[in-house]
Amino acid sequence: MYKFDNRIVITLDAGGTNFVFGAMQANKFIVEPITMPSNAHDLDLCLSTMVGGFRQIIDRLEEKPVAISFAFPGPADYPNGIIGGYLPNFPSFRDGVALGPFLEYQFGIPVFINNDGDLFAYGEALGGALPEVNARLEALGSPKRYKNLLGYTFGTGFGIGMVVDNRLNRGDNSCVETFCLRHKKMPGVIVEEGVAVRAVKRVYGELSGDTGHSYEPKEICEIADGTREGDREAARRAFAELGEIAGDAMATAATLTDSLIVIGGGITAARKYIMPALLAELRSKMHTVKGEELDRVQMKVYDLDNEEEFKAFAKGEMRPLQVYGTDRYVAYDPQKRIGVTISKLGASKAISVGAYAFALSRLDAEADKESKQ
Repeated sequence: MYKFDNRIVITLDAGGTNFVFGAMQANKFIVEPITMPSNAHDLDLCLSTMVGGFRQIIDRLEEKPVAISFAFPGPADYPNGIIGGYLPNFPSFRDGVALGPFLEYQFGIPVFINNDGDLFAYGEALGGALPEVNARLEALGSPKRYKNLLGYTFGTGFGIGMVVDNRLNRGDNSCVETFCLRHKKMPGVIVEEGVAVRAVKRVYGELSGDTGHSYEPKEICEIADGTREGDREAARRAFAELGEIAGDAMATAATLTDSLIVIGGGITAARKYIMPALLAELRSKMHTVKGEELDRVQMKVYDLDNEEEFKAFAKGEMRPLQVYGTDRYVAYDPQKRIGVTISKLGASKAISVGAYAFALSRLDAEADKESKQ
C-alpha cells in the first residue's frame, strides 16, 4: 500500500539519545537523513532541535510535504498528539507536552504521532511480513490468507503493536502494551525485565558468574557463537531465557488475537538461540484440573522462516468433506494455524513505512469524509 504514492511525508526516529529526521515518498526515503542529539533532558532545547531538524529536511525537498508522521517511545494521548507520563528517555516530557499541536502550528501541515510498537506492526502489516506471507501462500497454491498481525520489538524495551483486519488497533486509550504483563519466572515482576537488552546482560552475568561484565547483547551473541572469549553456555542460555519469557507473553496475546507474529529489533540477530525456546513456549501444553492436556495456544504454531515448516503451514490439512444427505463435497481445512517470523524490513524501516502509511491513510479518510459532505 502507498508504494506508488508520490506524496511526501516527513519522518522522525525519536530516540532518547538522537533524533534522526527523514522524508519518505512511495515507501522510500528520498533525502539523506539528518541526525541530531535529542537533548531530551531540556524541553526548550529538545523542541528547538526538533523544529530545526524538520526545517532542514523540508528545505531539501522540491515540493511541500503533506504531513509529519513519526513514532515516539512511551505513553501518550496519541490521537491528540500529547506526550506525557512515565518516559525514562524523555524526562522533560513527563508533565505533558502538546507536541502534535505545537508542530502543526510551526509547519502548517498535519502531524501524526504514534507509539513505535504500533507503527512497527502497521508497517509490517502493509509493507512487510503480512503481504510477504500471503504472497508466499498464494505462490504455493494455498487459499489461506491472513489479515491480523502482532508485531513485537526486542530492544531497550519490549514493544507491541496490533493490526486487526489490516487496521491498526491503538485501543481506546492508546495503551495497547505488553511490557507490563507478568514475567513467567517472577510473577511479581514485569515481563520486560526478561525481554530486553538489560535482561540478556543480567542473565548472562548471573549464569556466568561475571556480574560486573560490560558486554552488550551483540558481544554476548559473539560469545555464544564462539568468536569471542566468554562463557559460551551462559550466553546461549541468556538468549534462550529471553525466548522463553517472550514466548510466554506472546502465547497470551496470540490466544486473544489469533494472528501471525512478526518480531523485530537488534536482538533478533541471536535468532538461532532465541527462537527454539520461544517456539517451545508457544507450543507448550496446559492441563485442566482433571489432568486433561490441551495446547497453550489453540492454533498450531509454525516457524515461518523455516522453509519446510512454511510448506506445511501452507498445506494445512485440506480434505474433501461430504455435505450430509447429498453426493456433494466441499473443501475443508480443520487446522487452525498461525506462524512466527523475523522482520525482513528491520524495525526502523518498518516503523517508517508504518508512519508514512498512517499519515496518508488519515489524510485520505479525511478527504473522503469531506467529499461526502
